Amino acid sequence: MTRRVSEERIDRMLGRVRAYVATVPRPYVSEEAEERRNPYRTLVACLISLRTKEAVTGAASRRLFALADTPEAMLRLRQEEIAQAIKPALYYLTKAGNIRRVSQLLMDAYEGRVPDQMEELLGLPGVGRKTANLVLTMAFDKMGICVDTHVHRVTNRWGWVQTNTPDETETALRERLPERHWKTINSLLVPFGQFLCVPISPLCGKCPVREDCRRIGVPRSR
Repeated sequence: MTRRVSEERIDRMLGRVRAYVATVPRPYVSEEAEERRNPYRTLVACLISLRTKEAVTGAASRRLFALADTPEAMLRLRQEEIAQAIKPALYYLTKAGNIRRVSQLLMDAYEGRVPDQMEELLGLPGVGRKTANLVLTMAFDKMGICVDTHVHRVTNRWGWVQTNTPDETETALRERLPERHWKTINSLLVPFGQFLCVPISPLCGKCPVREDCRRIGVPRSR
């Protein structure tokens, strides 16, 4: 059983993570935020981002959106053109096909608009819960918890959850995490997991929450 974490501890830990993240140079943040104000651009950028570094995603998204940034315009591009624009994003050929299929479905079923309901988003090609939650929270300002590999790893290390997959982590966090942290936990724990709480040998000696961290599954650290 996972030990219950108090709201006070959650607030304290995320407050310290927020202060740390503010010191991390992330030059793509302002551009990413601009994209996320537009539901379609948010959705497409998320499709490109799967298993791809954020800097690569940002550059690929900008190249593609310079060619087309609406479903109607995207369908005027051939799949090969989309693939070339988003290369070298991982699985760029598959992602190009999904982007085109999503665009077609949006035109056919939603009059070119991105739906703002979880069930409908999950019905789009290539869209999983991580992408759906990110679209809901960033593009529509709705409640959701976007769980990627960093959120999954860090919250398990901290002892907040005891789960095997990101989807399980999302379910557990919905039960335990105060709603005021739902929208922001991803934007905090992604850079925290990239630069400090890394997968192998995390930098625990520099960690601002080391006193509160249970270090579950951390055999060695720096």
